Amino acid sequence: MKWFDTDTFREILDSILRNKSRSLLTGFGVFWGIFMLMVLSGGGQGVKQMLVRNFEGFAQNTCIVVSSYTTKPYKGFKKGRSWELEYTDVDRLKNMIPELETVSPTVSLWGKTVTRDEHTYSRSVVKGARADYAYIETPRIKYGRYINDADNLQERKVCCIGKRVYTNLFPEGGNPVGKRICIDGSYYTVIGVDWNSSGGISINGNAADAVTIPINQARRAYNLGKTVHLICFTAKEGITMSDITPRVQEILARAHYFDPTDDQAIFLLNTQLIFGIVDNLFKGINFLIWLIGLGTLLAGVIGVSNIMMVSVKERTTEIGIRRAIGATPRQILGQIISESIVLTLSAGMLGIVFSVMILAGVELAMTTDGVLEAPFQVSFGIAITAALLLTVLGVVAGLMPASRAMQIKPVDAMRDE
Repeated sequence: MKWFDTDTFREILDSILRNKSRSLLTGFGVFWGIFMLMVLSGGGQGVKQMLVRNFEGFAQNTCIVVSSYTTKPYKGFKKGRSWELEYTDVDRLKNMIPELETVSPTVSLWGKTVTRDEHTYSRSVVKGARADYAYIETPRIKYGRYINDADNLQERKVCCIGKRVYTNLFPEGGNPVGKRICIDGSYYTVIGVDWNSSGGISINGNAADAVTIPINQARRAYNLGKTVHLICFTAKEGITMSDITPRVQEILARAHYFDPTDDQAIFLLNTQLIFGIVDNLFKGINFLIWLIGLGTLLAGVIGVSNIMMVSVKERTTEIGIRRAIGATPRQILGQIISESIVLTLSAGMLGIVFSVMILAGVELAMTTDGVLEAPFQVSFGIAITAALLLTVLGVVAGLMPASRAMQIKPVDAMRDE
């Protein structure tokens, strides 16, 4: 007799069917453990993807600089003084900090009404930007193109509109490139449509509500002079943004006469830290998920081992008879361990299938207009790992009962009978 031939498999099924209630109770423990592990793992991945989508299209190594009010006196200036970022600060930072990859200024004007014929959108934000701003917040161009360097240098009256601006001004749909819209009495030619909604991150307004025009045109049209509202910059590959921000603060403090140690005078948003926090958060969540799932699964496997011990005790006579007619200890060991593997693996695979069905239902509920918001599913690799883990645990669960079965002597079995 081999470890797992047809006769052995028939005996295993017969044993499981003879102990239906115990098998169901034991199988439920394994089923619930693997079900919890798969659902928590798939759900955790889905939540992570939903959170990551909030940062979609946004450079992960970005820092945003905003001016504020001083809280410390400095070189004769009293505290509470306001200061403003200037266009010259862009070249200052670029020249003095070679580790910076992109330095891009922006201006924003809120609550602007944009019109096209009889169509109006009153919640728009006019953004003045350069072509390199695309490296900070990557646009998803559906029609046309984004602002380029020539638009800015020549102060062209062109614009790239956001998704909500497009749907309100062009309800008939179609390509709006070449058509004109009006902002504060000035007409701009549409050169592109940005389909990016910016997720949960908005730099001076959501991209869906934005009308992006060349920054030089915005500064002249709204009489902003040298002022810029934000400066966004990215670091070169391999450079940690946290190592650069103190130097940025020092350079701007020296140029605008505020104390370099006055952290309240300047607001620096380091997105690299935010992404790091999110990544560490989900590492902890994944560890907790596996801890809970494996703990529940281990409890189920202990139940399998206990049930197998009871089964071996009840089958003492049967095992003794098999030993008397020539069954070797290895054959007895193989049957008990195989029975444990079949019980554990069948319950576990049922738990995997059921958890996948539940997660598929969650995905269906999270689908809007045919677009899946986040994949709530376990990967194939995790499912295979779980199946291998169930097999190993099935072997472990059957070792003690199998060891006890191997110690049964035919004479003792007959005497018990």
